[in-house]
Amino acid sequence: EVQLVESGGGLVHPGGSLRLSCAASGFTFGAYPMTWVRQAPGKGLEWVSTIAPKDGTTYYADSVKGRFTISRDNAKNTLYLQLNSLKTEDTAMYFCVRGGSTDGRRGPGTQVTVSS
Repeated sequence: EVQLVESGGGLVHPGGSLRLSCAASGFTFGAYPMTWVRQAPGKGLEWVSTIAPKDGTTYYADSVKGRFTISRDNAKNTLYLQLNSLKTEDTAMYFCVRGGSTDGRRGPGTQVTVSS
């Protein structure tokens, strides 16, 4: 059974940092691109970042480019998202997704709240 479990969210002040993790199981993690998406209160799902399965090529939404860093450890079946210079508009539930788009299998999410 495919399982994705996000962790690492929390409450931070503007300008702060967090590191999100996504533990994957039930599939060959290293064979899939992996994606982070987020959903702010009252809004739709927003693509954040994708990382290729083998060479680690990364892609970012303009809204997070230069502040967020996606990475993966295929030996540990884990996906990461480093969030720096957080803004209030980054407040959302963050999900990891199997695949390179927003509509793949995803986990229950981890809440990130940026507030002063």
